[in-house]
Amino acid sequence: MDVLVNLNWALLAPVIIIQLILLVVSLVDLIRIERTNGPKWLWVVIILFVNIIGPILYFVIGRRNN
Repeated sequence: MDVLVNLNWALLAPVIIIQLILLVVSLVDLIRIERTNGPKWLWVVIILFVNIIGPILYFVIGRRNN
């Protein structure tokens, strides 16, 4: 519990906020888009469980530009 008290929240809070924004935006985009590179269920798993890199990978690799 002492670890949580001693964290510098001023440095950690922006990273957490950016991660949450990326997560929400990528999931909303995944729901709205018709086709992706690969199955949608796999992209949901990647976005949810591969923290900051998952949503970035979705936008770089997963979206199809029709």
